[in-house]
Amino acid sequence: MRSKGLGERVNDDSKEQEVNSLYKKRSHRKRIVAAAFIPFIVLAVMIFLLFSPTFQSFINSGIPLPDVAIEKIEFRENPSQIIAFIRNAGPTEITIAQADVNDRIHAAAIEPGKTLSRLSDAKVIIPFFWNPAEPYEVGITTDDGTRFSKTIEAAALAPNPDSGQIIFFAVIGIYVGIIPVMIGLLWYPFIRSMSRNKYNFFLSLTAGLLVFLGIDALIESNELATDNVSSIFSGQMLIVIVTTISFIGLLYASEKLTQRAIKKSMSTAAAETASTYIPYSNSTATSSSQTKSQVDQREIQELVRPLAISLMIAIGIGLHNFGEGLAIGAAVLLGEIALSTFLIIGFTLHNTTEGLAIVAPLAKSRKLMLRRLVLMGMIAGAPTIAGAWIGGFLYSPIATIIFLSIGAGAIFQVVYSIASWVLRPVDNSDNDRNKKIVKVNLFTIAGFAIGMVIMYVTGLLV
Repeated sequence: MRSKGLGERVNDDSKEQEVNSLYKKRSHRKRIVAAAFIPFIVLAVMIFLLFSPTFQSFINSGIPLPDVAIEKIEFRENPSQIIAFIRNAGPTEITIAQADVNDRIHAAAIEPGKTLSRLSDAKVIIPFFWNPAEPYEVGITTDDGTRFSKTIEAAALAPNPDSGQIIFFAVIGIYVGIIPVMIGLLWYPFIRSMSRNKYNFFLSLTAGLLVFLGIDALIESNELATDNVSSIFSGQMLIVIVTTISFIGLLYASEKLTQRAIKKSMSTAAAETASTYIPYSNSTATSSSQTKSQVDQREIQELVRPLAISLMIAIGIGLHNFGEGLAIGAAVLLGEIALSTFLIIGFTLHNTTEGLAIVAPLAKSRKLMLRRLVLMGMIAGAPTIAGAWIGGFLYSPIATIIFLSIGAGAIFQVVYSIASWVLRPVDNSDNDRNKKIVKVNLFTIAGFAIGMVIMYVTGLLV
């Protein structure tokens, strides 16, 4: 038998080490996976124990209280009836015993049935001869005698999705959303002629306008969560979660959009520079080329950044206007407001400032195509129409809260971008030490304050 040589023994040892190393890695991976599942196993055991007879007898020692959320009330004709859309928001199954209108019991049909499991919904149909513009209180009583009610200040016929109603909501959306934004865009030539301090004044004014819109969206969401959403859904926490996610997500999207646009513009500029013939090469020429490249980069950033900010402003305002359209459509559906000419004029004056917010960052751009400006105006204003349609025909308080919160997050992201732009470094030379930061001064403070005051005053007309 031939004994192994030194080289063969070395190879065998290395292979054994590789096998051992691979075994250790697999064993380590299995331990990590097992450690990841341990919390889930413990949680499953706890849940199992909670459903055991011992724990159940302890937990069920109290009396669970029912909770019925009346999410929507519609008034119909031919036949004349009141329809209440309800949901079981309590911890246990409930049975609807009766329905009443203005504290007077009326016969009612309940679809799909009187018994509702947890979180299930039903439709209570009450034959009733109602009168337009009169207040009504609709009550729902469970089999244990607990009564839940909702008041409608002024009854109005629920809109049907026919051509007339579709056109009506479209006209309202155009007047409230598109026309005011387009009017605000006419500020562009005026702002373009401003000096730097006055320009920062209008940027700060834009921030004030947007902060007011964002806070207004949060207040509207909170009112909806308080009045129309059961506590089981935690409407306020839903607002916080959606607003935060919207802010972070759009901040990421804005930065990616800006970086992509800058990179594309710089690539185009580099290609144009490379195509230019340089007859000589020396240190002076190289230095000059580098300086020109740095200048071009700064110029590109000065052109791209305002465009990205304006686009995000338009998107944020569009999301806010979508929520505003939902509120308008829902108000018509629920009969809570009467859309008069004065109200439409109030909305128009209130939203005109939104166009100003879009054009302010673009005022110092060297060139701006009219088509691009109109497109941003449509992005900001057109969602009002879609919101009015959905709110009028498919009203959902949860959906309205979500979209208003998304709009609030988008608006606060835009405010952050504007603040970063106003306080951006200004290069006086290539030396970083000589960079100056535009500090907050009287113009920025006054602009921000006046922006909020303008929105407040115009909001009084709504």
